[in-house]
Amino acid sequence: MTSLNVAIDSLFARLQLANVLLAALALALCVLIFFWRRLAGSRSCEGHTGPEQYQSSTKTRTDTALSSTPVTDDDKSFKEQQRNLSILPHERDMIKLPKQPYDAFLVLDVEGTCVEGSGFDYPNEIIEWPVCLLRWRDKNARGKARVLEVVDEFRSFVRPTWRPQLSPFCTTLTGITQEQVDSAPTFPEVLQEFRTFLEKNKLIDHHGQRLARFCFSTDGPYDIRDFVVKQCFISKIPVPVWLTWDVMDVRRAVGAWHDFTTASADPREVGAFPLPRRVTLSIPRQLHALGLEPFEGRQHSGIDDTRNISRLVIELARRGWKLEPNTPINPNRRWPWMGKRGKVLEEYYS
Repeated sequence: MTSLNVAIDSLFARLQLANVLLAALALALCVLIFFWRRLAGSRSCEGHTGPEQYQSSTKTRTDTALSSTPVTDDDKSFKEQQRNLSILPHERDMIKLPKQPYDAFLVLDVEGTCVEGSGFDYPNEIIEWPVCLLRWRDKNARGKARVLEVVDEFRSFVRPTWRPQLSPFCTTLTGITQEQVDSAPTFPEVLQEFRTFLEKNKLIDHHGQRLARFCFSTDGPYDIRDFVVKQCFISKIPVPVWLTWDVMDVRRAVGAWHDFTTASADPREVGAFPLPRRVTLSIPRQLHALGLEPFEGRQHSGIDDTRNISRLVIELARRGWKLEPNTPINPNRRWPWMGKRGKVLEEYYS
């Protein structure tokens, strides 16, 4: 029995030791699990989305959802309204304007020799060459503009060579005296001075090539189409190419503007005054049609006519009218009195 008791006691002792070891192992396992969970929790926090990241990811998901949604007409209208709200008021007005293709306008109204009762077939010689240069003050990158202003002027009297003596009728009509033309340069000399004026204003280079888009503007087609072509023949010089590029008949432009604005609207609402049919649109009538103040200066004075025509061009621009050429020029046009080598056939006017 004694040996049996010893064996049992030894077994119990070993079991107690095993229990202690198991308890220690369980405790160690619990500690390991605790620290493993802490470590795993820390790593998950590093990957957590903060407020900014949450907003960004939300925006991305929202954008993705919106991009997959069809854009309706209402959406387009809303976007257009938002775009318009971001445009300044003066820029919003410019959107409605047409593109203006020209950078400058040379308003010209020559005066020529004449005798009482002579018509447009008469061999007129130019005796005054006045020009107003207009440029845009507000032209934007899209070529839209509304405000034209006079930035320079050129004026010269011209000495006639075929019939140097002015008729009393011519002096009364134009106000130009014999003394003024006698001391003036000839037409080729005036053209050279005017070319210097164009170069100074960076419209052409010294080779006569265009540096800017400019358009001559006259009251009717006669100044360049008739008077300049006649004068160049009498002066035995070719018509300068820069005089034949682009010409706008302002009288015709005013008539077109008036017809357009009164076709479907009350003239009083658009600021147009009635124009009588079958009546020549003189400069004073054009000023009246555009609601401008009466003619300033002396009619048939070249420089005064030119300044008033400039007022018309400036007003057309302000009203949003596209200013562009409307008059072709034929530098080779001929009249019956033209002989050979610039000679005027006297039998026509003896």
